[in-house]
Amino acid sequence: MTTPLLISLFPFLLLIPALCFSICHANSNVLCIQSEREALLKFKNHLIDPSNKQSKLEGKINPSLLELKHLSSLDLSNNNFSSIHIPKFFGLLESLTYLKLSQAQFHGAISHNLGNLSKLQYLDLGGNNLKSKSLQWVSGLSFLQYLDLSSADLHKANDWVQWIFSLHGLVSIDLSDSSLEGPIPDYFGNISILEVLDLTGNSLNSSIPNFLYSLNRLYAIGNLSSVTYLDLSENQLNGQIPLSIGQLSSLELFDVSENQLNGQIPLSIGELSSLELFDVSENQLNGTFPLSIGELSSLKYLDFGYNLLEGVVLETHFSNLTRLTTLAASHNRLRFEPNSSWIPPFQYVMPTWFLNLPTQFEYLNLSSNQLRGEISYLNVSNFVDLSSNRFIGPLPRVLPTLLVLILSNNSFSGSLFELLCNSSSRKWMVVLYIDKNLISGNIPDCWNHWQGLDLLNLGSNNLTGKISPSLWHLNLTMLNLRNNRMFGELPSTLQNSLHLVMLDLSENHFSGSIPAWIGDKLSNLAILSLRSNNFDGHIPHKICDLQFLQNLDLAHNNISRVIPKCFNNLSAMATTNKTNNFVFATFVVADFFFLNALLVLKGREDEYGSTLGLVTSMDLSANSLTGEIPKEIGNLLIGNIPESIGNMELMESLDLSMNRLNGEIPPSFSNLNFLNHFNVSYNNLTGQIPTSTQLQSFDNLSYMGNHLCGPPLTKNCTAKGIPTDIANNGSSSEGRKVNSPYVSLALGFVMGFWGVVAPLFFIRSWRIAYYRKLDHIYGKLYVFWATMGM
Repeated sequence: MTTPLLISLFPFLLLIPALCFSICHANSNVLCIQSEREALLKFKNHLIDPSNKQSKLEGKINPSLLELKHLSSLDLSNNNFSSIHIPKFFGLLESLTYLKLSQAQFHGAISHNLGNLSKLQYLDLGGNNLKSKSLQWVSGLSFLQYLDLSSADLHKANDWVQWIFSLHGLVSIDLSDSSLEGPIPDYFGNISILEVLDLTGNSLNSSIPNFLYSLNRLYAIGNLSSVTYLDLSENQLNGQIPLSIGQLSSLELFDVSENQLNGQIPLSIGELSSLELFDVSENQLNGTFPLSIGELSSLKYLDFGYNLLEGVVLETHFSNLTRLTTLAASHNRLRFEPNSSWIPPFQYVMPTWFLNLPTQFEYLNLSSNQLRGEISYLNVSNFVDLSSNRFIGPLPRVLPTLLVLILSNNSFSGSLFELLCNSSSRKWMVVLYIDKNLISGNIPDCWNHWQGLDLLNLGSNNLTGKISPSLWHLNLTMLNLRNNRMFGELPSTLQNSLHLVMLDLSENHFSGSIPAWIGDKLSNLAILSLRSNNFDGHIPHKICDLQFLQNLDLAHNNISRVIPKCFNNLSAMATTNKTNNFVFATFVVADFFFLNALLVLKGREDEYGSTLGLVTSMDLSANSLTGEIPKEIGNLLIGNIPESIGNMELMESLDLSMNRLNGEIPPSFSNLNFLNHFNVSYNNLTGQIPTSTQLQSFDNLSYMGNHLCGPPLTKNCTAKGIPTDIANNGSSSEGRKVNSPYVSLALGFVMGFWGVVAPLFFIRSWRIAYYRKLDHIYGKLYVFWATMGM
């Protein structure tokens, strides 16, 4: 009797002299057929094992496999065949019932010859760099039960529904991340035993079709009672979740997160007695949170965060959720007001007053709510995010194993000493955010044992004193101490922080000169903000060596002398491919946390998160800089407008106002066709503003306080580019004698103007409130105009 052969290269079993044992029957009386033995030797000789560990094999796949007439199972997954296509001769292996080629680095078009494998039951091509314009070839796989084409490029395969769902025996379908586009049709065919359907990460843009829920409609796919896994997340689906979802009685996983669904969560969700995961996060769902959720006794994971749900969450909502391990509900409009005697039926989620229980948790995220009270101890082992609440009192004690602690935007007070110094070793913590609180005192000098810390944000508190010497024992990617009351010169030990990508010391009282070693040692800096301090001296030429610098803010200091001509070496400010800048890859910590930064762009302060790597700016305003604007800056800014304005990646903002710059605006500035904020006001610039450029689109205020002429200013130029009033009178209008009524008028204007503007200029809280009010008024006007235009 002939025994079917099975070949697996994960792990690599084709070892000599154990070759025959690997592919032949265990019966010692059965010997390897000589032709098959030779075929396998040829197959093996064309493979390369670079690690010498029988893993990640390379090389070529020899057609000698065709001599294995009874080969039924072939597994070449998890290898590195990056230089070859899937061999066409695979379509001649007629006995195959199992073919697994996943994560093997195959590329190119999927061979239609695979459609000849009429006995195939299992086909896994996922995780390769494959593509197909049509899936008609699958129609020949009439016995197929498992199909995985994940990560293939199927955006041209408009016939995917027609051919895949003609296979009535399919139990599992994985088409995730396969570039599918358009709507999901409302008819898939008659697939009565389907259990898994994964369409995650595509560009499907219809509503969820009713056939996925209906059991009785004639045109639906039949009895879907056996479906256990339904994942449609990360698409562009709209519409509502149908009431008939409750009829999927065997459903264990339901994930429609990151879509555009609206309406309410159906009450029928409570009928899904087998449901273990329910994720509808990042949609536009509204209404109240249904009480029927409390009937899901099998539920382990519940996420309805980032929606528009409102109302009160009751204890009844969680009455039978005894197996719940994860609950994410942030960024809604919900209130949870449990009775103080309530004991949750689960172990891992807790209301505010529940934070001090002795039970140890792994993950806690209660961010962006209105929770209040004091917290003495956080018994959480891995991740804590309590940001954007109303917690008060001293900082809580935490476990030494904690990786991420985010307490931003609360009202915690007191010092940092207890958290930083009177605790066990913190060598595991990666992220520490305590910004936007009421923390006071010095930063303690006890950072020696925080070896793993990557992101440190202590901004917007009431911290005083100098920078702690031991702070530079850390191997930080980001340090943010902005908006405190710290002082002193920058310590030389800062140059030991070689991996810094972002350094923000703005809005403090630091003094001294900007050290040259910032450009020499901190070579990975992408964001450098020393704004609103007392730095003096000149801009060191070494800053020009920062090849990754994209945001430079030295505004509102006492810096003097000229702008270095070497600024044209700041190549990252001109590159059009910032998403590939490797330093911004460090902004992602453990795949769930993005670095954010407050940047002053276009005259206002805004926070940037996931798009931070696309923003470019330079602000040198309100200093004592002298000399001409170097033409080299114009060379730095040269670039083209990308095809999609949404992907515009070149410099957006340049502010050189309130200095002592002289000379003309260099003609090379004619290439500034990508800026949306430009300000050179209150300098000593002369001559004509370069014409036929975007410079004419900026407001007159961007040029006032100079001796400039030409559009957008009303002051005309002579043929030599000199303002007419200077050419005609030999001096500027500011130098002419004027009558006393005009003096009085000017003084009145100045007093009135600065009576309003000065507080906005010098008082930060007034300035922020003013901009917010303008945004509010603009929002109302926009709604009015939009309504009138309907």
